[in-house]
Amino acid sequence: MGTTATPAFSADTLRRGVEAHTATGLLSLYADDAQIRIVDRNTQPSKPRILRGREEIGALLEDIYSRDMTHKVDQCIIQGDHAAYSQSCRYSDGTRVLTESMVTLRDGKIAEEILIQAWDE
Repeated sequence: MGTTATPAFSADTLRRGVEAHTATGLLSLYADDAQIRIVDRNTQPSKPRILRGREEIGALLEDIYSRDMTHKVDQCIIQGDHAAYSQSCRYSDGTRVLTESMVTLRDGKIAEEILIQAWDE
């Protein structure tokens, strides 16, 4: 009887998912029941935007990746079942977005994410 290998979450895998030009690769890093809590100027800590499951997360990622912008992972640190990463994005008009994420991993997939973002206005 063989064993099934747990998929590995790595900085390279995250970078490929984030920096691709489609949402598909990044969405594949999330567990089916994943949750993202988003905090920004519009959805402040007392009332964050919460996305539950791959369907809601996928809709957000499809929207983001349909825009004329680039995405870059600046730093990623992985320790045990947690990871933290920073991402910088730039729209074609020069507007910049910066995000910081803390994730909890389960079986090599993102199970929970807290994302804080800020953008030029």
